[in-house]
Amino acid sequence: MKRTRFTDEQIIGILSEHEAGAKCEDLCRKHGMSEGTFDNW
Repeated sequence: MKRTRFTDEQIIGILSEHEAGAKCEDLCRKHGMSEGTFDNW
């Protein structure tokens, strides 16, 4: 099974930030992840 770097709570928090209006590229830079990972979520 693949290990994830982020917990479910962190993923939900990041996605809710995006829904609140934050740009994808800014969130990826802030949390240290790739845009591909964000797209997979």
